[in-house]
Amino acid sequence: MSLPPITVSALDAVRLEKLLERQAAQGLADISGLENELARAHIVEPENMPPDVVTMRSQVCFEILPEGKTFELTLCYPDEMNGSREQISILAPIGSAILGLSVGQEISWPTPAGTQLRVRVKALSWQPERAGMLLM
Repeated sequence: MSLPPITVSALDAVRLEKLLERQAAQGLADISGLENELARAHIVEPENMPPDVVTMRSQVCFEILPEGKTFELTLCYPDEMNGSREQISILAPIGSAILGLSVGQEISWPTPAGTQLRVRVKALSWQPERAGMLLM
């Protein structure tokens, strides 16, 4: 399966690049997946973000395939994580996988265990850009 096209806001891209620089300097996490995603992303200004694309701080409903297990989580920066089960870090494999996907798209993504995970975005219940929060 080829990688689907993804869209990332310019604001998210700048913040994520800074996050990746800090992570690389500290050697804390495997950041190659997120680096690769940013490198292939179509970057748009926040006000031009399509309303059905997963951006940082979006509340996204996605399913793991083929099991069909569904989750609704908010995609967060690591420093925003508060232990809630309703959040997922951008540094988690699934967080990096869903960034920039549109509703209906799916992607296969490697897990830390070396297997492939397939995920499909089902819906976005909230997106900052769609809500007019362009500098959030």
